[in-house]
Amino acid sequence: MRVLDVAAFGEIATGLALVILPSFVGQVLLGEALSGAAIPTARVAGIALIALGVACWRSSGLLGMLIYSVAVAVYLALFGLTTSSAGVLLWPAVVIHVVLSILLLRSRSKVRRE
Repeated sequence: MRVLDVAAFGEIATGLALVILPSFVGQVLLGEALSGAAIPTARVAGIALIALGVACWRSSGLLGMLIYSVAVAVYLALFGLTTSSAGVLLWPAVVIHVVLSILLLRSRSKVRRE
């Protein structure tokens, strides 16, 4: 097993932990439970770690960026629909990530055909 694979799996595991239990990860890592805006921020960071891990493990930056963009678009949209707290750039960020996801998916399809 490559060292890069070990590091990638570690980042994926940490990312999953941040997505599922962000406050707990804050407590055991930083000594203080996360709350408020730190929770969704930690989840977006977790999504980024998962995408980074997949990109390194699969040697595909395109796949990693596609995973990140789709997951962040979905997460931010769900966050916006289910909470009363949303900043002025939340929905523009969702739209940007949806557009990026479409462009990345088209690019991935084009690469596969070649």
